[in-house]
Amino acid sequence: MPSMKSWIVVALALAAPAAAQSPSPYAGQENRAIKALSDAEIEDLKAGNGAGFAKTAELNSYPGPAHVLELAGPLALGPDQRAASEALLHHMRAEAQKLGAKILDAEAALERAFAGRRITRDELRARLAAIAALQGELRAAHLETHIAQQALLSPEQVARYDVLRGYASASTSAPAPAGGAQHRQH
Repeated sequence: MPSMKSWIVVALALAAPAAAQSPSPYAGQENRAIKALSDAEIEDLKAGNGAGFAKTAELNSYPGPAHVLELAGPLALGPDQRAASEALLHHMRAEAQKLGAKILDAEAALERAFAGRRITRDELRARLAAIAALQGELRAAHLETHIAQQALLSPEQVARYDVLRGYASASTSAPAPAGGAQHRQH
């Protein structure tokens, strides 16, 4: 009768081909220029897109200028509101593109350090801290823009925005946040 050790060896030998046939969810990503980022993430960083950076603002009644401008008609934006929203969007995109380029450069440098097999723990920590700081600046640029946009709208426009974006129903839309927007005539 075979020993327990023999059975373990046989079981491992049978399991090995099955394990080898189950590719990692990362399979195919080894050919990316920056392996940590998808093509969509790279494009969002290049374009200055929101990419979810301002979700906490968006879902708490702080609209973003891109969507406000898309909904300009239903929100009944005045000419001054439209011009100010366009200026906010332009400024935010320019800042986000600048920061996105810096993040891409930093991620590419991290990638090269790993690919070159020359990264140290201290270098890793320094690179990650720099990337995290840039990501924080990028998120702040998006969130600050939502704060500025909300201040350009009346409470009724903010409530309407939430309904139009599907965050509230017309009959149950929440009032604008405390200390919320006051419509300003320019």
